[in-house]
Amino acid sequence: MKTHAGHDEQAAGTPACLPSTAQLLTAGGDARIALDAVTGLNAYGCSPYPEPELLAYGSSTASVISPEGYGYAQRMRQRLLHALGSASAATVYALELRRIRAELRDLCALPDNTEIIFSPSGTDAHSVAAQYTGSGTTSPARIVMIDANETGRGVRAALDGSRLTVASGHPAPEIVAVSVRLADGSTRPATDIDADVSELVSIAAKANRRVLLILVDQSKTGLLAPSLHCVLALQRQYPHNIDMLVDACQFRIAQPTLRAYLQQGFIVALTGSKFLSGPSFSAALLVPPQTAHQLALRPFPNALSASSSKSDWPANWTTTAHDAQTSAFGLLLRWEIAAQELRAFRAIPLALTIGIIKDFTAAILQRLHNNPHFKPLAVPALDRRPLLTDDSWDHLQTIFPFLLYHADAGRKPLSMEETMLVYRQLPTTLDSYQGNTATRCQLGQPVACGKRDGIMVSALRLCISTRLIVQAVADKDGGLRVITGALAALDKTALLIRSLPTTDFHH
Repeated sequence: MKTHAGHDEQAAGTPACLPSTAQLLTAGGDARIALDAVTGLNAYGCSPYPEPELLAYGSSTASVISPEGYGYAQRMRQRLLHALGSASAATVYALELRRIRAELRDLCALPDNTEIIFSPSGTDAHSVAAQYTGSGTTSPARIVMIDANETGRGVRAALDGSRLTVASGHPAPEIVAVSVRLADGSTRPATDIDADVSELVSIAAKANRRVLLILVDQSKTGLLAPSLHCVLALQRQYPHNIDMLVDACQFRIAQPTLRAYLQQGFIVALTGSKFLSGPSFSAALLVPPQTAHQLALRPFPNALSASSSKSDWPANWTTTAHDAQTSAFGLLLRWEIAAQELRAFRAIPLALTIGIIKDFTAAILQRLHNNPHFKPLAVPALDRRPLLTDDSWDHLQTIFPFLLYHADAGRKPLSMEETMLVYRQLPTTLDSYQGNTATRCQLGQPVACGKRDGIMVSALRLCISTRLIVQAVADKDGGLRVITGALAALDKTALLIRSLPTTDFHH
């Protein structure tokens, strides 16, 4: 049958024991993955079907599935249907997830003894780490993180103390956030951020409390905080009190960086839905063997039993999680797509990847600096010393946050409400306005960035992703089409600013 844009779902005579591919892609997550009844889009503005005409540059928030990705999902669904004819859902799920584990280890060049815990989303992955930090303790653990504007409010919700306490029976963790931006939205000096983090960790560790310290690499706007110098010093000073979680949910890190984090004993959270361009809701925690041994000795947090399946966990861990049902198969499809996107990206020579990113960066920054409607936010260089001394592609900027401005009336910044209005109109066709508004675009959701000229402002984000880099190589034009598409998205953004209604949004 046909369900959308001519996509074949199921051949005649095939047992109907699984939902359609699109339904599976939107199953197994929270409310954010559900489709709006009117628009057919999830909370991130994404459809479960390919939209090849959409200029997709919003991978710091989420990505629309590619035609190739949808094909991977359809083929996997057919394999699942075939396998379910002779095995239970739990057995099929376990076998497929074991294969995906092996693929991730291979694609990331990880040791075979690296443990992988799967979860629906990055927020769920944070919750897993937080609950293990608090597991078996009699005093409340302290979670130290940067502010939610840069990590996502869902992360803070996942770490919420009352939820963890009621669910696990352990003392509620204390969550403390460190600001990384000044009142005007510019970044705070790294030394100030590090000083705040060090004080918060030291106070808890000296009281013999367990600490989960979250290092973000990279944030919504491409920041790395706190510094590696700070984190490594704290780890050396309080080795028995600190659990280290690297929030690399953007997956904008190269193989050497990922291996270096794991070698240091850090847990690393990844998702396949940002830089990798897979559909929303596919996450994993990578746990190095020395850390996995320590965590496995702690009581399994009861709250995780209801939210995960046995196969999501390493085989040698004692859990009380249930056996997977077919409702969990959505995670399989989403990770299958992400793994194939990663495989295509890994096939590109490093020098070519670096050249494409540099050319893209030069063109985008030139437009952002020269157009009076834009002002780029400064993104500090990604400094991973002393953990790493050699650079790969991941020291380069791949997220480009920028504020919006009215070009007239003294060049006032757009308010948060105005910026959201522009953002929501980018994927739509607006024939009522003059200009090329037929172009449909996707940028990263606005991020609150303080106050400018007395106006609360937020930044849009234009991003390059693995899919765009792979496309630039396939086009054999040096990335010209990818760059042209990004500039077209900026052109439409400027047009929408000029076309804003006269309603005064400034408060």
